[in-house]
Amino acid sequence: MSRILYAIQGTGNGHLSRALDVVPLLQARCEQLDVLVSGPPADLPLPFDVKYKARGMGFAFGKKGGINFVKTFAQFNSVKFVHEVRHLPVESYDLVISDFEPVSSWACKLRHVPCVALSHQSAVLHPAAPRPDREDPAGRAVLKHYAPSTAQYGFHFQRYAPEIFTPVIRQQVRERSPINEGHYTVYLPAFEEEILVERLQHLSRSVRWEVFSKHSSEPAEYGNVRVWPVSGPAFLDSLARAAGVLCGAGFETPAEALYLGKKLLVMPMKQQYEQQCNAAALEKMGVPVIKNFKDKNLDKVDQWLHQDQVIAVDYPDQTGAVLDRLLREQL
Repeated sequence: MSRILYAIQGTGNGHLSRALDVVPLLQARCEQLDVLVSGPPADLPLPFDVKYKARGMGFAFGKKGGINFVKTFAQFNSVKFVHEVRHLPVESYDLVISDFEPVSSWACKLRHVPCVALSHQSAVLHPAAPRPDREDPAGRAVLKHYAPSTAQYGFHFQRYAPEIFTPVIRQQVRERSPINEGHYTVYLPAFEEEILVERLQHLSRSVRWEVFSKHSSEPAEYGNVRVWPVSGPAFLDSLARAAGVLCGAGFETPAEALYLGKKLLVMPMKQQYEQQCNAAALEKMGVPVIKNFKDKNLDKVDQWLHQDQVIAVDYPDQTGAVLDRLLREQL
C-alpha cells in the first residue's frame, strides 16, 4: 500500500469530470489518497475531499471564441504560484500523479521527485498523435512545459500508441440510455451569451438550441434558444437527449457525445493549440470542424443539421486497468 497525491487542473470541467471516476479507483488501490485542485472554483460539485486547493496557473475564457490573455495574465500571481510550489510536500508521497496540474508538477521538478502525467495533454504531445496542418511552436511549448512530468499516460479519441488510451467516460454517462428529442446541445465556453444567441438564431429559428454558458448566472429563453449556467447534471441530461452536439474541440465533451452516439460538430478555441490538435484528430475521424461563426462557415453547420452522420466509436471501461498498469510500472 502507498500514499499518493493526485493533482487536478481545475480550469474547465474536463479534468474534474475524469476525476469523478479516477479518484474512487485510486482510493481503492492505495493506503492514502490526497487530492489537489488548482484553478478557479469548479462548476462541478466534487463528491470527494480536496486536501489542497491552489490558485495555480489557470486560463480565463474570453467572450468571442478564444482565451482572454489579458485577464489570464492579470489573474496570475507569480509570487503566490512560487509559494504554492515551494510549500507543497510532494516528497512525502510515494507517488505524485498530475492531470495537467502545474503546482504539483513544478514542485516535483524543483525537488527532483518523479511526477506521472495522467492526462489528455500528454497524449496530444505524443509523436503519434494527430497535428493541425499549421504548426504552432509557441502553443506546443506551453503545452509541453506547463505541467512537466517524468512519465506519461495519455487519453485520446483513438489509441495512437501503446501508452495512449481511449477516453475515460464517467459512470454517469455510461449509465445513461441516450434518446433523441430533437434539440441541439451547445457548449462553447469562450463565447458570451449574446453572441451565441444571435448566431444560433441566424442559423435557424426552428431548431431548438440548449446552450450552456460560463458567462450566464441565470436561465434565460430567447425564442428557440434556451440558455443555462453550466451545471453538470443539467448538461448531461441535455446531452443524453440531444439530436446533436455543437461544442469546442476540448476532449471530454466531444468524447462523451461520441460515446452516446450523437452527431458532433466542433469549433476549436482560437489560440489554443491543444484544441487545434483535437480538431485535427476529430476531423480525421469524420467529425466536421468549423473555425468560427462567420457567415462563410454557416453553410457547413446547416449541412450538419440536415444530415444524420454519427461516428461509431469503441470506448470500453478500462480506467481501472490503466491505473493498475500505471501503479505497477511507477511504484
